[in-house]
Amino acid sequence: MTAEPKVLFEVRSVISGGFIALATLNSEKTLNALSLEMVDLLYPQLKLWEQDHSIHCVILNGAGTKAFCAGGDVRRVAEEKLTLDSVNHSYALEFFTKEYQLDYLIHTYKKPIIVWAHGIVMGGGIGLLAGASHRIVTETTYWAMPEITIGLYPDVGGTYFLNRAPQGLGLFMGLTGAAGNAADALFLQLADRVMKQEYFSVVIDQLIQLNWSAFDSANTAINSVLRPLTLKELPESNCWKNYFLLRELVDEEGIIAITQKILNYATTDTWLMKAQKNLSSGCPTTAHIVYEQLKRGTHLSLKACFQLELILSLQCVLQGDFSEGVRALLIDRDQTPHWHYENIKSVPRQKVLDHFNAPWVGAHPLVDL
Repeated sequence: MTAEPKVLFEVRSVISGGFIALATLNSEKTLNALSLEMVDLLYPQLKLWEQDHSIHCVILNGAGTKAFCAGGDVRRVAEEKLTLDSVNHSYALEFFTKEYQLDYLIHTYKKPIIVWAHGIVMGGGIGLLAGASHRIVTETTYWAMPEITIGLYPDVGGTYFLNRAPQGLGLFMGLTGAAGNAADALFLQLADRVMKQEYFSVVIDQLIQLNWSAFDSANTAINSVLRPLTLKELPESNCWKNYFLLRELVDEEGIIAITQKILNYATTDTWLMKAQKNLSSGCPTTAHIVYEQLKRGTHLSLKACFQLELILSLQCVLQGDFSEGVRALLIDRDQTPHWHYENIKSVPRQKVLDHFNAPWVGAHPLVDL
């Protein structure tokens, strides 16, 4: 029996002429975790649709009701025994290079892309969402950049989009892996609209029925469908509720002072307590990387951000905390990672700086991004 493809592609005819294109991540058992196979299917198809003048827009969604995309499929990367000698021919280099090429394509796509980010949206899923022209979350959306729990850092463009969140929130979310809902996604500028999950088929049907030629642009046409379906009443946003507190907590000089302030803050708020727990048990080196990453990325272009992240990602694999974090959280699931350093204070400055040095031989793999 032939297995279903990991991404389903469909083109539907529009009554007034032309087509809308749909791409569906199709791995419900893994909560649509983004694998290299998925990336290899998505990238060339998106390029073809981008060049096809009969396609009005592209819609990217995830199969099932539980998740749009629960992150990158990092187990294979973590299990690789990566060394400096093998970097240039490694699975890790291929995976991260192609993933970031896909994310960058979505950010710079020449036609509208609607991303329907329902349910669980983690890490690599946010990378697919963040750059779309029309970013839709639902009442079921539960998202985070939880890389500190596995010894990575907020990649997939996080250097770019976390720096564009309201003051201080990008750093707080990156350091703590705190979870957000649909209202939080709006507040942090990771989403544009909130809709009921059941409206997905309604949106598709109305786009098919639409007279696209009556509008001055495809974006205007799409918004004429999305606007009336947008929810006005939203769940409470923890980011908005705690905004001024979160700004204050990260308003210190240096990562050690910031993390101490976050961890020492006395609270009974369950959301904040969970964020503190993630930080206290997360990878100490990651905390340093996140701070340095966002500081360096403040004025970088989108392309330069992805180029920086490819260096960081490969160094995280080489240094070993990433593999240990994935082992503890996703493979053995004992929830007891043994990080290289006991706490944030004990991480040597040079060890942090080493993560920002390219580990490969030759030109940057994303030089032509």
